[in-house]
Order: sequence, then structure tokens, then C-alpha cells
Amino acid sequence: MHVSGKSEARIIGSAVAGISELALFHPVDTIAKRLMSTETQLINLSSPAQTRMNLNNAIFRSCATEGFRQKCMSLFPGIGFGAAYKILQRVYKFGGQPVVLDVMTKSFGKDFDEKFGHKTGRTLLSAASGSLIGIGEIVLLPLDALKVKAQTAPEQLRGRGVVEIFRKEGFGLYRGAGLTAMRNAPGSFALFGGATAAKTWMGVGEDGVRATWTQDAIASCIGATASITVAQPLDVVKTRIQNRPFENPVS
Repeated sequence: MHVSGKSEARIIGSAVAGISELALFHPVDTIAKRLMSTETQLINLSSPAQTRMNLNNAIFRSCATEGFRQKCMSLFPGIGFGAAYKILQRVYKFGGQPVVLDVMTKSFGKDFDEKFGHKTGRTLLSAASGSLIGIGEIVLLPLDALKVKAQTAPEQLRGRGVVEIFRKEGFGLYRGAGLTAMRNAPGSFALFGGATAAKTWMGVGEDGVRATWTQDAIASCIGATASITVAQPLDVVKTRIQNRPFENPVS
């Protein structure tokens, strides 16, 4: 199958974005997952020292009493699963959404323009195509589940090979798929819709007007903020489901 230069650029760009995001933000993702999987209260307003101790134990786990270097290194578990998941996810999500958007625009663009106006219709099409792509993202859920387990409960994977885990657990690695779809649909809707709305407000992104790097960055930040605001509560629940033991999956 022939891949156009534009599609090829989208795929390569998405892969590079995935690698860059992994290198810069995997430790941040590990901290977030560990905080989300902690069910005890961490903040003690009457005791800042106790709060610091609680956060230190929740974030660094067994390395809580180690030095700075050991603490930093403890934030990189599951980076192999993370690399596979993040690169595939970014290629699928940011490479696939424009393709779905092109198809939807050809099929429903005029109808959306008539009902919502061109600018709002364009934003809604971008959001809807993103939502559909987000739902399909559950195909990659096993890699995400193993990444989360490595970050929050590494003892569940210790001494087990990847092939053995996939063979033994099978579809059990898709635990929480329904909830993940419920999280991804509105999250991706807000992500792509927010970014497109921001570009529309700045007057770029159509009619041959290309966004600058700064405008792209601003639009991405707005879309990401909207996505996190919508999806964060369900993300906490998803993380707690994924870090449960294989043999005791009760949430």
C-alpha cells in the first residue's frame, strides 16, 4: 500500500514525539501513577513534615531512604513497556486522527458547516474524530497495564518473562477496557477539540495559514489541559484497576 508523503510525515513525527515524551516525562508519569495508586491520605495540613514523609514514601517506595541518585533511578521502572506503548500510541493516535478527520470531513463536513457554522463545525469534527481514535486505543491496553504494574507494583512482574505473561494472562491484560474507553472517548474529544479550537481562535490551521511552533505548542497545551480535566478522575480508577494483582483483580 502506498503511503503519501504527508501521511509518512505524520507517522514519523508521531513516533519522534512519542520517543521525546518518554525520555522527558516517564519519571513524571511514574510519580503520577504512584500517587494515583495510593489510597491513603497523603496531605496533612497540620503537619508539613508528615506530608513530606508521606509523599516521599508514596513516590519513591523502597528507595525513600536512599540518596538523590537512587531516588531518580527508581522513577524509571517499566520504561521498556513504556517505550513500546508510548511510541505505538502516538503513531496510532496522532497519525490516525488526521486520517479519520479527512474521511469525516469529506462525508459530513458540509452538514457540520450548515448546522454549527464553519469554525465550530471544524472543531467538532476534529474532536469527534479524536474521540473515535481514542476508543480504538484500547487495543494497546496490555502494554499500558504492564507499564503501570512495573511502575506501581513491580513484584507482580518479578521473575516473569513478557512472553510468559502474555501467554498466561491473555485477555486478563485487557481488564478495565470498558472504563478505558469511557476515559479515552471524552479525553481525546477534549484533546483534539481543544487544540483545534485554540488554533481557530488564533486564526491558523486552515485556508493555507500554517501555525508557528509557538502557536502549535500553545494549542497543544490547551488541548492537553482540557483532556486532563475531563479524563483525570477515570484515569485514577483505571490505574487502580491495572495495578491490582493478576490473581486478585477485584478493584
